[in-house]
Amino acid sequence: MRYIVIVVLSMLVLIGGGIYWFLQHPLWGAKPEGARLARIEQSPNYRDGQFRNIVEVPMNTSDGSRWKGIYQFLFGDKSKLEANPIPTASVKVDLKSIPRDEDMILWLGHSTLYMQLSGQRILIDPVLSDYASPLWFINKAFNGSHVYDAEDFPEIDVLILSHDHYDHLDYPTMKALIPKTKRIVTPLGVGAHLERWGAKPEQLIEEDWNTTVPIDENLRIHVVPAQHFSGRFLTPNPTLWAGFVFETPKRKVYFGGDSGYGDFFKQIGTTYGPMDIAILENGQYNEDWSKIHSMPEEVAQIALDVQAKQVVSVHNSKFVLARHEWQEPMERLLAASEGKDYDYVTPMIGEVWNLDGEAPHNRWWK
Repeated sequence: MRYIVIVVLSMLVLIGGGIYWFLQHPLWGAKPEGARLARIEQSPNYRDGQFRNIVEVPMNTSDGSRWKGIYQFLFGDKSKLEANPIPTASVKVDLKSIPRDEDMILWLGHSTLYMQLSGQRILIDPVLSDYASPLWFINKAFNGSHVYDAEDFPEIDVLILSHDHYDHLDYPTMKALIPKTKRIVTPLGVGAHLERWGAKPEQLIEEDWNTTVPIDENLRIHVVPAQHFSGRFLTPNPTLWAGFVFETPKRKVYFGGDSGYGDFFKQIGTTYGPMDIAILENGQYNEDWSKIHSMPEEVAQIALDVQAKQVVSVHNSKFVLARHEWQEPMERLLAASEGKDYDYVTPMIGEVWNLDGEAPHNRWWK
């Protein structure tokens, strides 16, 4: 009996030690502290120890158990939700050979985008790993959707992070990209993660909603509201989430980030629009969390609210985070866009879209 007790206690110590060691891993990031936290506490969007949306909305709108939903998300059957592989949807080009003066957009699946605007090389929410998760067995990328790696990119002038969730802020990707990045623009607080991962304070620009970051005389980046949440472990909303408007003398490009629908989109359109291009979250939605992600029909309305001429849908076709079939977001937005006063543009993963040329309209998911 004593031997059994010793064995059980030893196993518990080993398991506990393993969990403790894992929770010390830098992939979890870091909480804002010191001067960074003091600045956060001055934000009108930070109250009672966490960031808040413009309008308080529930994360979970389901009548069912939140834990049941989490279990279904982590361990439910995803065989009918995945594209395996993505059908004829991925191409690869030599990014380093693209002339700096070519305005272009290249989508890398989910919410990762590479853009060139007015000579600036811009990378948004890069997740270049096979998994969008702290655990290797959760959220594996679809076969054929992982086309580019960090070494494929030239030196990055501006790296944009919309918020700190794992499918937008990836530890190994950032470790690889930080040394080749001049500036990193984030919402308030996200820089704490990046400093732990090796970013220098002079690389980081952290801003609140409705502020402007002047990159040079030809590019200004406006940080604008979104309706979402943040956090990489148990602490709720320690950092801010945001969308971004890229303004050059030639065009305005809006990246909405992760967001549920709200009246603030009309204000964004009025203040910063009209938008030449709106890159909008369209995927990983669910009625159970409809206030923090937008349904495809709401994406169509957002496009109208921000006065977009062209629309690109992202947050799809790489990871399964919701229970809809993988191609459904594009089909529903295509239907919702009929008769609307904008052009629904549909580039393949890895395809270069020259913004001064013809927009791609290949229905590649069919």
